[in-house]
This record gives sequence, C-alpha cells and structure tokens, in this order.
Amino acid sequence: MAELQVCEGSVQVSGQTLYFREAVPAPSPPQCQPRPPILLLHGIRFSSLEWQNLGTLHKLAAAGHRALALDLPGLGRSSDAVAPGPLGEPAPAGFLQEVLQSLCMVPAVIVSPSLSGMYSLPLLLQTPQSIAAYVPIAPICTDRYPAQDYARVQVPTLIVYGDRDDQLGEVSLRNLQNLPNHSVLRMEGAGHACYLDDPETWHQGLLGFLSTLK
Repeated sequence: MAELQVCEGSVQVSGQTLYFREAVPAPSPPQCQPRPPILLLHGIRFSSLEWQNLGTLHKLAAAGHRALALDLPGLGRSSDAVAPGPLGEPAPAGFLQEVLQSLCMVPAVIVSPSLSGMYSLPLLLQTPQSIAAYVPIAPICTDRYPAQDYARVQVPTLIVYGDRDDQLGEVSLRNLQNLPNHSVLRMEGAGHACYLDDPETWHQGLLGFLSTLK
C-alpha cells in the first residue's frame, strides 16, 4: 500500500466548492472487470481526514477501487459551503447526484456514517440507479421513511453498526433491514463511530462485502 498516494482536490457543486481526498488504484489489466468507485461520506464531528488516517482510502485503492472521501458542506475543509437544507434533515437527492456526476462516479458505492444519512438516504430511495452498493453506518434520518419505500430498493447493502451505539445503532438497523438485499455487520464492543473503534473488523467486513458485488 505504500506506493498508493492520497491526492487532494475540490469539485464545484451547485456553485459551491467541496473538498475531497482521493486514492486511485494502479491500472488493472484490460481483461479485468473494473470495480465500482467508492464515495466515503462522514459524520458531524469528522471529515475526509478520518478515512485517510484510518487507512480506508489506501485499502480500497489497493483492492482496485477508486476511493474518494468528501468533506460535506459546512464541515472539514468544505466549511465555507452551505448545506442544501437544514442540518439533520433529508437533503434534496439531486445534491449528492450532482456530486457523483461531477466526479464521474455514477454508479458508486456510498459509505454513509451518521449525519451523512441526510444526503445518502434521499439518493438511495429516489435515484437508486446511481448507487452500485450502499454501506450505511448508523446514519440519521432512517426513521423519516416508511418500510415500503425501503422495500422497493434492490441496491446491495451492508448495514454496519456498533453494539454499544445506544443512539442510532438499533434504530437504523430496524429501519434499514427493510431493504431486501442487505446483510449486517454488527461490531462487538464498538460505539457510534464503530469503524474508529475497530478498524480491522471494519476493513475486513467492508472489503468482504465489496468482493461479493457483481
């Protein structure tokens, strides 16, 4: 993984500048099936930097994926950008759709912890064809949608939560398990930011799930 470099950049979305960190895999042989790009979002206390420090960007790129971690509006180095709606409320699906299109990442795997559920869930439920797979990590806003909305979405999903997350863990699981094509990664002894508590289990579970995608 040492030869993989994390690059920094920015993208214009709805007239605003959003910052990102990106790791790109080495070129693969022509006969190899290309692997879907991965967009990593983050929670309110974090930014794209956590995915770099944790090694997630490097591990995904080493596994053949273009991996891009975005700083969400108003957070990290996108602090000057304004969220397209009240913080903590579902955002227009078109916002994250524009992000993916601007970055040439359609369809993408979306990794969505905590606060970022306000962006990822509207996209998942309204424009599922833009998502190759979904990895929600105890996201907010799951209770804003009825079970029948989830039941219509066939996107492969890995539901991740820590068993010590007494805020959003069980709540998000209860709602997201209405997605018909899902599996669950329950991380023992981990809290809300479970990927930080147990990076090894997180990376093993994520890479295992990605290896099952067609």
